[in-house]
Order: sequence, then structure tokens, then C-alpha cells
Amino acid sequence: MDSQNTNQNLSTLPVAVIGAGPVGLAAAAHLVQRGLTPLVFEASADIAANFASFAQVKLFSPWRYNLDKAAVALLKKHHWSEPNLDDIPTAGEMIRHYLEPLAKLPEIAPHIKTASKVVALSRLEANKVKTQGRDQQPFVIRVETPQGQEEFLAQAILDASGTWNQPNPMGSNGLPALGEEALKEHISYGMPDILGKFKPQFAHKRVLVVGSGHSAAGNLIALSQLAESAPDTQIFWAIRGENFTRIFGGGSADGLPARGALGQRLKALKESGQLTLYTQFNTQQLTSTANGIAVVSHNGQRIEAIDEMIVSTGSRPNLTMNRELRIQLDAWLESTEALAPLIDPNDHSCGTVRPHGYQELAHPETNYYMVGAKSYGRAPNFLMATGYEQVRSIVDALVGDMQSANDVQLDLPQTGVCNSTFEGSDASELQQNGCCGIKPTKPAHHLVVRQNRLVVVKPIYSVHR
Repeated sequence: MDSQNTNQNLSTLPVAVIGAGPVGLAAAAHLVQRGLTPLVFEASADIAANFASFAQVKLFSPWRYNLDKAAVALLKKHHWSEPNLDDIPTAGEMIRHYLEPLAKLPEIAPHIKTASKVVALSRLEANKVKTQGRDQQPFVIRVETPQGQEEFLAQAILDASGTWNQPNPMGSNGLPALGEEALKEHISYGMPDILGKFKPQFAHKRVLVVGSGHSAAGNLIALSQLAESAPDTQIFWAIRGENFTRIFGGGSADGLPARGALGQRLKALKESGQLTLYTQFNTQQLTSTANGIAVVSHNGQRIEAIDEMIVSTGSRPNLTMNRELRIQLDAWLESTEALAPLIDPNDHSCGTVRPHGYQELAHPETNYYMVGAKSYGRAPNFLMATGYEQVRSIVDALVGDMQSANDVQLDLPQTGVCNSTFEGSDASELQQNGCCGIKPTKPAHHLVVRQNRLVVVKPIYSVHR
């Protein structure tokens, strides 16, 4: 295939989108708006499967942060009624009132392939090592379907496959705790429907929640509500640290009131004595005993006679499909490399991210982009509005509108809590300087190519990694 014909063929190929969740469907809307053809692969039988797994959960952000502009423009062409932008939806309401109508639009629906799990990505006739002519070759997307494996070609890939279906294990070292696999029938991950579908699993039981983030908080509050109707339900909570300033959040200072309120409800629950708390608990092993499950920490602490466990320790990206692509990730977050200093939870807890678009999301593999939660890797502070702006910038770059692609606007609500507050910083100083004591200006890092490799040139921040 000569380069002229290859280039011509590339321009006629669709742009592959992996994942039909909020960011993936937003990507499809932007592609349609810009005259490109999307090809959306969704592993599950229905769209937004990850969202559906916690349909009962009320989101932190109101509708105004959850709607993509290109998607809304398409929906309004078909007489869709916009919800009250200040209302806060559940994940299920997001699906019913926004994502399902979007996926059913005639401009979008023909381009979605459900029950189509992407298992591998590569270039046509080029493995990872081959450089010559690489960028002129289309991408190959290998997909598992009910009919067997199939392959599709695309001119570009927007990987919005997320991280929710790849939960972190219970072990504090990033590995499954000893015995975790053997006792998996007694372990739930993420945010199970405690008050609904899975109520019989937790009612009248001794339940341990592991984790200190928002998902863990939501699970603990749901268990406390369950205990009102099943008073012999006992709640145990294990966290790896002991600093509750970060766990309980900024309260009224949080830019998302629902997020701040969750932390305050958790604080009240802790102070009420309705749960048994274990701090500095780094899970090492689970063992089955005559009285139930014993959970053992590295420092020798034991939690005895547990019936059920809920592990809410975050998630991580599935990178197996990316093995034959030239991707450049941060060594410990597994995020797109240029984002790492902006979102590293070791230093940065406010959930506020400076504007970033196609340049920061680029990889050495031309026209492959991780977007949405997957671009953040293991960092937990992703908001949907970030993903919407990511895909807008990328699609603008794909069609050559570089002025628009570079004009990235990102205004996210802060949590009102920063790592610097843990050291006793003055709150008024933090409000003046911005979250984490840094004024929210766009960083000056940029991408350059050196010896056929993409190199991220990073600025020096006052928050160091």
C-alpha cells in the first residue's frame, strides 16, 4: 500500500471510541458535530455499563457539570428537554434522561457497537517496534463479539474505557491480600446497591468497609441507613491512614455542596459510635475461621468475625489492550504522563486540574488518546467536565482547527481541602492563593519530539512530586 493511497484511506476511516459512557458518547457527539464518523465500542450489552453498576448513587455534581455541550446541541435538535441545571442526578437518572437519549439519536445510534469488547490495539502491518511509515498506517482494533473476534480499522482512537471495572484489590501493597481470591464470594468492590438489590447480602451481618474515599463514605452511610431497619447489622471501617481532615473534606468550603455534605455525614457517623473504626490498617491477609472471616493488618491488628466486605480502594486502568501501542505513562499513577504532576494524590487533593487538551493527552503513538478517567490512571479526582473538554480539544485537533484545540477552558469546583491544610496552613491564605496554595494558571509544559520519541517537558511546580 503506497503512502498516497494509505493517506487517502485514513481520511475515510472512522475514529474509534472505546467505551459508551459519558465521555465516550460525548466524543461521538463532537466527532459528528465536526463531520467525522465515530465508531463506538461498548463491552457490555448496554451503554454506560459502569454507571449502571452504581445507578442508585447520587452524583456530587449538578447537571450543569454533567452535560457535554456538543451532546446537548444534538439532543436539542430532536426536542430533548434539558433538566434543571442545579439539580443533582443519580447515576441512573444520568443514564435515563441523558445518556440513553443521546445514544438513540439517529446521528449516534448507527455508530455504536454494544457487546463488543476491545481486547487489543495495534497498527496495520506494524508492530510496536516498527517506525517507518507508522503514522500513515491505520489503527487495528481487535474486538470480542458474540460472533467471535473481529478486527476494525480506524484513523484515530479515543480510549474512554475508564477504570471503574478494574477495582484496586484489598491489599495495601497494590496486590490482592492473601486469601482475597479464595474469599471473593464475600467481597464486593466499588459501590454495591446496599439498600436495594444487595440488601439481603448485608442486612443482619457484620460488614467491613475498606477505603477512605467518597465511595467508602457512601457505602458506610448506606450501611448506617440499613442498620435502622436491621439493627443487628454491625459496621466496621478500616483505613490505611488516620488523618480525617482529608477524609471528611472541606464541608461548606467545597465547591460541590453535595460532596462537602457527604464528608460531614461521614464525620457525624464516626462520632455517633455506630461503627467500629480501625486506623493505620494495611490489609495483608484474610482467613476463614469458625466465626467468620479474620482480616489481618501488616502491623498485627485483627478484625474478627466479619461476614461481608466492601472494598472501596479506588481503581486502575486496563492497559492490556495497549501493549502494541507506543504509549507514555507516568511511572506510578499510570496516567497520561503530562497530567501526572497536576493530579498526583500524593501532593494534590483538591480535584482541581489546570486546563489541558490534546497536547497534554498525546502519546508517541500519533492520534491515540486516553481520555476520561483512564487518562488519570490511578488518580481518583476525575470529574466528567474534564473529560468533555478533553474530547472537544482532541476532536478539534483531528480536524485541524488548532486554534480551537488550543483554547482549552476548564473551570472545576474545588474541594476546599488541600494537603497543605494538613500541616496547619491558614485557610484565608489558601482561599487567596487557590487550592493547594497554587494560583490556578495553565502550566507551561509542552511536548517535543526527540529522536522519534515524544518527550513531555514539564514545568516546576510549587507542589513537588
